[in-house]
Amino acid sequence: MASENELTPTSYINHHLTNLTTQVGEGGFWTLHVDTLVTSLILGVMSFGFLWLVVRKATPGVPSKRQAFVELAIEFIDNEVKSSFHGNRHVFVAPTALTIFVWVLMMNAMDILPIDIMAWVYEHAFGLHNWRTVPTTDVNTTFALALSIWLLMIFFSIKVKGLGGWIHELCCTPFGSNPLLWILNLLFNFIEYVSKPLSHSLRLFGNIYAGEIIFLLLGMWAATGVAGTLFGAILGAGWAIFHILIVALQAFIFMMLAVVYISMAHESH
Repeated sequence: MASENELTPTSYINHHLTNLTTQVGEGGFWTLHVDTLVTSLILGVMSFGFLWLVVRKATPGVPSKRQAFVELAIEFIDNEVKSSFHGNRHVFVAPTALTIFVWVLMMNAMDILPIDIMAWVYEHAFGLHNWRTVPTTDVNTTFALALSIWLLMIFFSIKVKGLGGWIHELCCTPFGSNPLLWILNLLFNFIEYVSKPLSHSLRLFGNIYAGEIIFLLLGMWAATGVAGTLFGAILGAGWAIFHILIVALQAFIFMMLAVVYISMAHESH
């Protein structure tokens, strides 16, 4: 029988997939994932602070490398939004899309950092035994983001169509305005409204979480000897390079779905 301190595949994976939590309120009704909240906040401040500093120092002349990089990113997002969103609130949707893309990209990119090295730093430098580095491998993060976009979609639907128009759309589309079809229309629209935040959040969570699991499985090879360490390092480096594409692609898909959902809120059926 393995001793309590012996490293096993189960204990290794559980260690890296356990959040640092704290209970809030009597009876511990609220459980906060401290690592997710702190990492997300730090990444948001760093990324948007960087963008703010670059934009603040932007000049109309020959741009610096940092200014050129930020301008290309902003122009790319703006063009993508223009191709998908045709409403009159582009001035709000484009910055929102940029915010979503940059923040989700930064959170996803944490998955590329060596997981064992980061765990060693957290434990020996900060005394934190459990600390998950990647916020988007926590379904609470992805669902909170998707739910925020879902609420924006409902807000714009009511703002554009009016409360009566929105309720009429729920009751009368897609099968018609006959009172006998209202229940069927409401059921159909209820399923659509519920499925949007679920699919939006779980798509991002599933892809990034799967990537983290693969890194963990490759990292377990290091415990099998010199050959395992060598092959694990080679395969891990290859997967990290490929994972860069997944990190960027999932951030882009999450952003585009947000734009599409907000755009659909401006359309009448």
